[in-house]
Amino acid sequence: MKSHTQIVQLVSTIALLFAGCAAGKVADADRPARIVFFGDSITEQGAAPGGYVTLIREAMQRRGSAAEIIGAGISGNKVEDLQARIDTDVLAKKPTIVVVYIGINDVWHWTIGIPGAKGSTKDQFESGLRAVIRKVQAAGATVVLCTPSVIGEKKAGANPEDAMLEEYSAISRRVAGETGSTLCDLRRAFVDHIAKNNPADADSGILTTDRVHLNPAGDAFVAAEILRVLDAR
Repeated sequence: MKSHTQIVQLVSTIALLFAGCAAGKVADADRPARIVFFGDSITEQGAAPGGYVTLIREAMQRRGSAAEIIGAGISGNKVEDLQARIDTDVLAKKPTIVVVYIGINDVWHWTIGIPGAKGSTKDQFESGLRAVIRKVQAAGATVVLCTPSVIGEKKAGANPEDAMLEEYSAISRRVAGETGSTLCDLRRAFVDHIAKNNPADADSGILTTDRVHLNPAGDAFVAAEILRVLDAR
C-alpha cells in the first residue's frame, strides 16, 4: 500500500498534466502540432491506456488543444533501430515535433545477459542520435531529446548500470545542445526524485515496475516532465 506521502506526490504529479500546458501551440500557426513519441518499449507501453503518451494526449485534449499525439515505440529498440525506421514510422507522419526517448537498451543490452544481445558503443550512440536529429530537422520538425532514465532505482549510484547511464546521458545532453534540440533531462529528474522518495532504497517500485518500465506513478512523472518541457517552448 502506498504511504500518504506517496499518494500526495502522485496526485501532485498528475495535477501537473492539467495545469499550464500550452504544448498544442508550439507548432506553426497554420497547423496544429503533430507530436510523435519515438523510442523503445517504454514508449510502446506509454501509448497504452494510462501510459505517459496517453496521459499527454488526454492532458492536451482537456486544454482544448488540437495537437495530434502519435506513439512510435517498439520493444528492444536501440538508437540504430530508430535510424532504420525513422522514415516510415516518423517522417511519413509529417510531425511538427518528435520526442526521442532512447538509450536504455543501448546501455542495458551490454549487461542484460541475453545471448547475442549487444548494446551501442558511446560513439555509435552519439552518431545515431545525430543522424536521427538531422533527419527530423531536415524535415522541418523540432526535436525534444530525452536522456535515458533508470535501470534500477537504488540511490547514490548503487545500480550496476548507473555509471554507464550517466555517460550516455551526458552524450544526449551534449548532442541536444550542439544540434539545437530541446533537452528533457529525464535521467536527472528520475535520480532526484528517487533520492527523495526511496527511503528503503528499493530496487524498483518507486517509478518502475521492474527497474526499467514505468508504473502508474512513473507514467505520470514522465508525462509531467515532457509536458513541462513542451510548455516551456
